[in-house]
Amino acid sequence: MSTPMQYTTLPGTDLAVSTVSLGCNNFGSRIDAAESHAVVDAAFEHGITFFDTADVYSSGESEKILGAALAGRRDEAVIATKFGAPMSETERGSAPDYVRQACEASLRRLGVDHIDLYYQHMPDPTVPIEDTLGALDELVQAGKVRQVACSNVSAQQIDHAVRTASERNLPRFVAAQIEWNMLERAVEAEIVPACERSDLAVIPYYPLAAGLLTGKYRRNSEFPKGSRFDKSEYFAATATDDALTRVEALLPLASKLDRQLSELAVAWLDAKPQVASVLIGSSSSAQVARNTSHLRRPLDEDELAMIDDVLAQL
Repeated sequence: MSTPMQYTTLPGTDLAVSTVSLGCNNFGSRIDAAESHAVVDAAFEHGITFFDTADVYSSGESEKILGAALAGRRDEAVIATKFGAPMSETERGSAPDYVRQACEASLRRLGVDHIDLYYQHMPDPTVPIEDTLGALDELVQAGKVRQVACSNVSAQQIDHAVRTASERNLPRFVAAQIEWNMLERAVEAEIVPACERSDLAVIPYYPLAAGLLTGKYRRNSEFPKGSRFDKSEYFAATATDDALTRVEALLPLASKLDRQLSELAVAWLDAKPQVASVLIGSSSSAQVARNTSHLRRPLDEDELAMIDDVLAQL
């Protein structure tokens, strides 16, 4: 049975995106080009048309692999990529010259003539936001970028960027990519409200808390061999006793609602009115299917209330 994918238009734009987007950070690292192409094929089969990558993912390989996988169907896809994270000691940040350089490099790797959504990957405190937005304006005017967005920002940075864009008639950020999931809810205090105030679409990443919300990582159990928690100290450090305790509290609720915990986690975010698209990395066709399964049975108000009751106790 095919997944009934939904689509939405980012605020103030004509950019229509699928409400589940494919994160391509695994491309060229956890999975090779052939496996990545299969994942892209599966994404299209399930109605996903929104693909998210970054120049820094696999040192540019992710963009190359995604571009090749989209060859012949570029017009069917919305491509998001990012600039600003360190590619090298000299290739980093948000200075105007580097923004232009980074965009040209991404266009070459992707093999396209424009980027649909171009993110500032992280704020650069050494460069005034008006300088960065000015460079992005040049790229928009040249037709190389359709819309611009931000990632990993504070509420104050969102407010300042939106105000600056308005005052100087520069492109405004239309979306913010932020870490948000059932275990990481700090963004709900200030960042999500800032997005609401300024009409920025929210694109949550790590909706499964890097895998903790799949339910396969349990307390007092070794991490599965080959998993990212087994191979990466960075991810292993997130599997705290507190986080695993909260996972244990959520599993019975998922069972009661007759869903997998991962399905519940994605559906919970998808139901948030501020969320335009839930960004999920997939390393196999089976994961793509699982990560869109919630669309067949959206959460109703009673189920959402039950989830919120449990989360309020965690």
